[in-house]
Amino acid sequence: MIRELITATRSYRRFQGDHVIEGDTLRGLVDLARLGASAANKQSLRYIISCNEKRNALIFPHLGWAAYLKDWRGPAVHERPSAYIIILDHRKTTVSFGCDYGIAAQNIMLGATEEGLGGCMLASINRDGLRRDLSIPDIYDICLVLALGKPAEEVVIEVVGASGDIRYWRDEDDVHHVPKRSLEDIIIG
Repeated sequence: MIRELITATRSYRRFQGDHVIEGDTLRGLVDLARLGASAANKQSLRYIISCNEKRNALIFPHLGWAAYLKDWRGPAVHERPSAYIIILDHRKTTVSFGCDYGIAAQNIMLGATEEGLGGCMLASINRDGLRRDLSIPDIYDICLVLALGKPAEEVVIEVVGASGDIRYWRDEDDVHHVPKRSLEDIIIG
């Protein structure tokens, strides 16, 4: 069961723009993050949730969407996420451990998949612009932005070929292909 959930949790970058995600759904996803592990149990992460068009429009321009797709600037207006969760780290709570926000993000993405949603973890962020536009206090580091919505694209896992190229790509039918190394290639001992 967990294998199927993890396999279905892909990075989606195009969404059904008319699909609504309620605030309660986002709160439930953040609750999954809250219940996850936290280094030294410091629980330093904080979250901003957004599921309204006006706030979403403030977030979108500060995100980089797909480094390997050089000619693609991100989803078209009708394919943009319905919601975002911004993961912040409270500076006064702890020195950042760097792993907590990854654990939290994965818990949220697994929960989103279970809800029939999809998303993308974005670290390519204009942090200064996002901080300004959302009035995020300096006491918080911006770790990740999770874009969420009802997927409007197909994402498939491929085996890394003989060339070793791990770059994702889209075919002529706009199917998004993600090469993954084999288990034998990643276990070294």
